[in-house]
Amino acid sequence: MFIVNYLDRVNVGFIQKHLKADLGVDSAAYGFGAGLFFVGYAIFEMPSNILLQRLGARAWLSRIALSWGVVASLMAFVQTETQFYWLRFALGAAEAGFFPGVIYYFTRWLPASERGKTIALFLSGSAIASILSGPLSGALMKLSWFGLKGWQTMLFIEGLFSIAIGVFACFWLDSLPRDAKWLSLEETHALESTLAKEQLEREALRREKPGMLALLRDPQILLFCCVYFVIQLTIYAATFWLPSIIRQMGDLSDLQVGFFNSIPWSISILGMYLAAAGSSRSRRPQAWVAGALLVAAFGIYMSTIGGPIFAFVALCFAALGFKSASSLFWPIPQSYLDARIAAPALALINSLGNLGGFVAPTVFGWLEKNTGSTKGGLYGLAIASILASCVSLRAACKPSAVR
Repeated sequence: MFIVNYLDRVNVGFIQKHLKADLGVDSAAYGFGAGLFFVGYAIFEMPSNILLQRLGARAWLSRIALSWGVVASLMAFVQTETQFYWLRFALGAAEAGFFPGVIYYFTRWLPASERGKTIALFLSGSAIASILSGPLSGALMKLSWFGLKGWQTMLFIEGLFSIAIGVFACFWLDSLPRDAKWLSLEETHALESTLAKEQLEREALRREKPGMLALLRDPQILLFCCVYFVIQLTIYAATFWLPSIIRQMGDLSDLQVGFFNSIPWSISILGMYLAAAGSSRSRRPQAWVAGALLVAAFGIYMSTIGGPIFAFVALCFAALGFKSASSLFWPIPQSYLDARIAAPALALINSLGNLGGFVAPTVFGWLEKNTGSTKGGLYGLAIASILASCVSLRAACKPSAVR
C-alpha cells in the first residue's frame, strides 16, 4: 500500500515540463500545486486517525487507498492551473491518515523492541516506490490511452494501482492480532500480553489519561514536530526537484531521467535498514537521528558547489542521511506516547511535520522562477538539517508523568 501511495504522491515530479507545455503551469505554480497536497493532508490527518482507531485498520486503511486512487486517476484530466491546485489538495485530503495510521497500527501488533526495524522495512516502501517511479512512470508516459497524452495515461494507470490494492486490503488486512487466523491462540495471547504489559508500564508513569490540550502543551511533542518537519522538508525538496536536476545533466529522455532518479533511493534502502538495526541496539537512538541529519546536511551542501553530475552524486549521499533519519525517528515518539492517545498524537506529529512537504516545493519553485536557481534553498536545507540534528538530541524516548 505504501509503495502505490508514494507513487501517486510523487509522480507529479516527472510531469513538470509537460504541465508547463500543455497547461502553462510555470515552476512557481508547479511548486505551489505540488505542496498543496500537504495542506489537505495536514487538515484531515487527525480526524482520519481518530476514525481509524474507532473503525479499525481494515475498513479505514482500505477506504483511504480507494479514495486516493480515484483522485490520483482524476489528475489525468486536469485542464487548468486551478484544477491542478484543487486535485493536489484533494489527493492530500484523501491520503490523510494513512502513514500515521500504519505507524499506530504497528503499536497494536509489535512490541517496542521490534518496531524500529519494522518501521525501517515499512519506510523502505517509499524508497522502493522512488526506485520504481522513475522507470515505471517513464515507460507509462510512452503510452497513449483513449486519446490521453503520455503523462495523462501515466497518472491514470498509477491511480488504478491504488484502487486495486485498496480492494485487496479490504479482504486481506487484519486489524488486530485476535483477528488473524494465521496466529494460534497461544501466539495471540503471548503477543497481546506483551503489548498490554508495555502499556501498563507507560500508564504507571502518568497520573491520568492525557488529553489533546496536554499534547499541545507537551514540549516533547512540539520537539518531535520540529524534527520531523525538517526531515520531510529535505525529503520532498529532493523528491520534487531531483528530476529537474537530472535533466540538467544532458539531453535525457523521460525514461532515462526515471532510471537516474531511482539511484539515490536504491542507495538509501540499505542505509535505512542498517541504521535501524544499529539504533535498535543503542541506548541513545536520538544520536542516530542526529547523525543521519548531519549526513543529509553535508550531502545537500556539497550539491551546491559543483556541476549537475557532482550535485547528483552529492544528493545520493544526502538521501542516505534523510531517508535513514525518517526511519530512525518514528520509534522515539512511539516509545514516548501513551497508547491511549497514540493515534491522534502520531497524526499531529505527522501532519505538522508533513507541512515541510508544502514549504519545500513552494519555496524551490519560487526561487527557480525568480532567481533561475535553487541553490539558496539548498543552503537553507543544509542549515535546517544541522539545527534539527542538535534539537533531536533532546528528544525523549520514555514518557514522563503528566501533571
